[in-house]
Amino acid sequence: MPADAKDVLKDYLQGARDTLIWKLDGLSERDQRLPRTPTGTNLLGMVKHALNTEVVYFGQTFGRDWPTPEDLVLAGGIDPQANWYATAQESAAGLLDLYRQVQAFADETISALPLDAIGHVAHWGGAEVTLHEIMVHTTVDLQRHAGHADILREQIDGSTGLLREASNLPSEMDWPAYVAKLAAIAEKF
Repeated sequence: MPADAKDVLKDYLQGARDTLIWKLDGLSERDQRLPRTPTGTNLLGMVKHALNTEVVYFGQTFGRDWPTPEDLVLAGGIDPQANWYATAQESAAGLLDLYRQVQAFADETISALPLDAIGHVAHWGGAEVTLHEIMVHTTVDLQRHAGHADILREQIDGSTGLLREASNLPSEMDWPAYVAKLAAIAEKF
């Protein structure tokens, strides 16, 4: 683990990004797009939301413009949920590539500015923030969505885990028996 505070924050931010993206690995584009909750939450939509969010927080907040704004769908407009799903014209591969480009753009901001650099978040009423605050906020937001993605992915094909190479779950577990045990406890209430 890096010792420098900015490097630590960047490492955790990248971990959140990587976790969110790998939850799409090996799935068909249909499975990546299919709504999995009553509010339409879907895996590819979370990636689209993440890329749009990072452009705002590491771009506009610190006075940097994304070079191709036509590639983005920011909050507002006719469809308030437009940054939460891929349109028929957007491909999964295209959105994943765009997210990698956005990450590089965000990392340029992080590299160029000190942690105490001041920015302003327009959709927070112009609130003054530091790069440090934005890095923490974005990491927390991405980890939250990575958790959502983990649950959605488990419902699709049973894949679980914190990291691609280490699931952090017991490998020799009788999951149906475990779930039955928990259900039996819940039924007592």
